[in-house]
Amino acid sequence: MNLKDVHEIKVYRTQRRRVGRGWGSGMGKTSTRGEKGQGRRAGTRFRLRFEGGQMPLYRRLPKKGFSNHAFRIRFEAVNVGDLEKVFDAGGTVDLDALRGAMLVPKNADRWKLLGDGVLSKKLVVKVHAASKGAKAKIEAAGGTVEILEGPAKERAVARAVRQENLAKKSAVAFETDRAEAKKVGKPKKEAKGPKVKAKAKPAGGGAPKAEGGGKPKASPKDQG
Repeated sequence: MNLKDVHEIKVYRTQRRRVGRGWGSGMGKTSTRGEKGQGRRAGTRFRLRFEGGQMPLYRRLPKKGFSNHAFRIRFEAVNVGDLEKVFDAGGTVDLDALRGAMLVPKNADRWKLLGDGVLSKKLVVKVHAASKGAKAKIEAAGGTVEILEGPAKERAVARAVRQENLAKKSAVAFETDRAEAKKVGKPKKEAKGPKVKAKAKPAGGGAPKAEGGGKPKASPKDQG
């Protein structure tokens, strides 16, 4: 091998970044680090989710409590007034009909009837949930409301049973407290013991009793 062959070998290497050499380095006066500050010094490291010194997001969010977000049931809300505008008298209102009338999105799987608006048409409504006002308006117009089977109906039935049980427990507790209050309010009768007869007092002018509780001593005249 000749020395010429050695010099002809080309090894491609990445050129080292020469920082801190001013504008001549091609990276500006501050070497691509911006202005002065914490992150502009050599050897600076930032932990995960560092936000420049302000309170980070994972500390701003609450860490306790319960959220029903994972167990919620979503409904597409439709008012009674919307049914009055779209459907004819005697029609059937269900999820497919609502999709066709573009009152709910195509991907909707549950809907709830609300009572905003006026209804004068007789309709057969098949719904997953309905408010009391909406149900009253449908029935007042001669229509019917059918609650479809599903998790919403199961929860509604369970809620009604739970409220009924609580009402029964409250009624029982009220009657118990009322009975206890009546017992406390009545005065207790005192126990009658054996009657003690009072001793008869001696008549006036009787012989005085001797000291010590014995019989009275006889006078000298009585002895003679």
